[in-house]
Amino acid sequence: MKAGKEAKDAKDASRRAATLRAALHHHNHRYHVLDDPEISDAEFDALLRELKAIEAAHPELRTADSPTQRVGGQAQERFAKVGHPAPMLSLGNVFDEAELRAWSERALRLLPQGTQLAYVVEPKIDGLSILLHYRRGSFVLGATRGDGEVGEDVTANLRTVQTVPLAIPVAGAAKPPELLVVRGEVYMGREDFARFNEEQAARGEKVYANPRNFAAGSLRQLDPAVTAARPLRLWAYQVLACEGVALASQWHTLELLRTLGFPVSPECRRFAGIDEVAAHCAAWASRRDELAYETDGLVVKIDARELQERLGAVGNAPRWAVAYKFPSTEVVTRLLSIGVNVGRTGVLMPWAELEPAQIGGVTVRNATLHNADYIRERDIRIGDSVVVKRAGEVIPQVLRSVPELRTGAEQVFALPEHCPACGERVVKLEDEVATYCVNSACPAQLIRSVEYFVSRGAMDIDGFGIRQGEQFVAAGLLHDVADIFSITAPDLTGMAGFQQKRIDKLIAAIEEAKNRPVWRVLAALGIHGVGEVVAQTLIEHFHSIDALLSAGPEDFAGISGIGPILAGTVVEWFAHEHNRRIVDKLRAAGVRLVEEAAEPAAGGPRTLDGLTFVITGTLPTYGREQAAEMIRAAACSRP
Repeated sequence: MKAGKEAKDAKDASRRAATLRAALHHHNHRYHVLDDPEISDAEFDALLRELKAIEAAHPELRTADSPTQRVGGQAQERFAKVGHPAPMLSLGNVFDEAELRAWSERALRLLPQGTQLAYVVEPKIDGLSILLHYRRGSFVLGATRGDGEVGEDVTANLRTVQTVPLAIPVAGAAKPPELLVVRGEVYMGREDFARFNEEQAARGEKVYANPRNFAAGSLRQLDPAVTAARPLRLWAYQVLACEGVALASQWHTLELLRTLGFPVSPECRRFAGIDEVAAHCAAWASRRDELAYETDGLVVKIDARELQERLGAVGNAPRWAVAYKFPSTEVVTRLLSIGVNVGRTGVLMPWAELEPAQIGGVTVRNATLHNADYIRERDIRIGDSVVVKRAGEVIPQVLRSVPELRTGAEQVFALPEHCPACGERVVKLEDEVATYCVNSACPAQLIRSVEYFVSRGAMDIDGFGIRQGEQFVAAGLLHDVADIFSITAPDLTGMAGFQQKRIDKLIAAIEEAKNRPVWRVLAALGIHGVGEVVAQTLIEHFHSIDALLSAGPEDFAGISGIGPILAGTVVEWFAHEHNRRIVDKLRAAGVRLVEEAAEPAAGGPRTLDGLTFVITGTLPTYGREQAAEMIRAAACSRP
C-alpha cells in the first residue's frame, strides 16, 4: 500500500515538474528574448521555487534543461552574437533576514575557519543587463546578456545612451586599463517613463507596461536613431575582465568605475558584518519608492575578490552574491469566488474572494476586479490561480490569471441580469464598460448616495457625513436622498452622539442647503457623468431641473460638451419612476429647483463671456468656493 502511494506521489511530482518546466521556459523566452513578459517577477519566482522544491525532494526529476540549471534567454538572430569573456550569471534569491543569514553561513562553511566577511550592498535595478568592452580607453563593443554565455551586439544603440562613456577616463589624465569589460544595467527612470508614456498615448501609439520593458525594447531597436530618442540611463556595478589593474574587492571595483567616469549608484554601501547588512536590507524595504528608478530588492556581495574566487558558483548563480528581494506587492493565490457590489452611481462592481495571501506584510482576502469586460479580456475564471497586486495603500486588485496552473474545474463568470440588492433589471450603456442598476432607491446605493449628496462638492451640508448617513438609514429616517429634508429635531432627539446644540446646528444646515444653486442639486443627484461642470452647463441651458425632467434627447443638441451618450444617460435617469419621485419630494420640501435670473451689478459688466478667473491664495472675506460661486452666478445672470 505504501509503495503504491509513493509511486503515485512520484508520478504526480513528475507530471507537475514537467508542467512547471514548460511554463518557466515559455516565460523565460517572453522575458529575455521577446522583452514582453506575461507574468510578474513575483509570479515567476513562485513557479521557480516550486520546481526547485520538487527537484530537491525528487533529484531524479532534475533535467539538464531545467530552468533551475541555466540562465534564461538566447541571442536573437537579428543581432550579431557576442561571446562573453566570463559567464554573466544570475543571482539566487533570499526573502528575509533568516534566509540572508543562512546564505552567509553557507559561504563561511566553504572558507577557512576564522574568515571575516565584509559585504557590499547595491540596489537591484530593474532594467536590461549589458556588457561594455573598452580597449585602451575606447568603447568598442556593447552586448546584452543573452543566455549568459552569448549575447547580442547592440554597440550602435549603446553609443546613443548618454550615460555610457565613449572614452575613459571621462576626466583626468590617468591611463585606462588595456582591456576593461564592465557589466551594468540599462534602465528607464520613473519620471522619464511616465512622461514618455503620456506622449505615446497622446499620439495614439503604443504605451509600455513598465520601465523594464521600455528600456529593453529601446535598446534592441534595429535603428539606433530610435534608441537615441529615448532617455535611457546606465548604472555600472561589476568588472568581468580587466588588464593592468588589480581589483582587490567589490568596493574597490565600484571606486575604480566611478574614477573612470561610469555612473555608479550612490546608494551602494559597504558593511563589516552580516548584522549591519540585515538591518540595512530591512530598512530599505520601505524606502524603495524613494528611488528614481524601479527596484525589487538589493544585491548583497561578499566584498573580497579573493574570497569570491574561492567560493565560485553553483549552477547558474555565484555563491558570493545573492539578491535580497523586498516583500512583493504581487502574489499568486487562488480566486475562490466572485461577488458583486453596487456602488453609489449604481455601477455593478465585481470583487474577488481570495485564498488569504500575504502581500507586503498585509493579509489580503478580497480584491477588486473592476468590471465584467476586465474579467473577460483577461480570461479570469472562478477557481483560477491569479496574480494579485497591492501597491502602497491602494485596494488590492486582480491583475491576471495564470492559465498554466488550471485544472479544468475553473468556471467562467457572468454578471447577474438583475441588481443583487434591489432586483431591478440592470443596464449596460452604449460605449461604456460598466453595467448599472438605475434605481436610485436601491438600498445598496443609498448610504453612498447620501454621502455624496451632502458632500462639499454637492449640497455641502455641514456636520453631515457618511457616519450620519449610516445612522439615519439604520434608524429608518432615510429611504432616498430627498428624505434628508424631512429630518426634524424630534427625529434626532435621543440618537447617539446628538445633543441639542448639535441637533440645532444640523437642522439649520439642512434648511440652509435648500437654497443652494440649482446646478449643485443636479450634481448631487449622482447621475452618471454629471459632475459639477456638466451640471453647470446643463442648468445654464435648461435653467431648471423641471425642464430637464421633461427633456428629450433632441433637446440636448448643440450644448457644448454634452454628447448623445451623456444626453441619453440624463434622459434615462429622469425617466425612471423612482428618480422622478425624488425630484417631487425635493420640490415639496422647498429645495430650489429653478435658477432665477440675477440682475447684473449696477455699473458692472452685463456678461463675463470671454473672461477667465483664477482663484488662488487666501481671500480676506470669502472662501474660495464662495468666491467661485459668486463668479458662476454672475456668469449665469441674464438681464
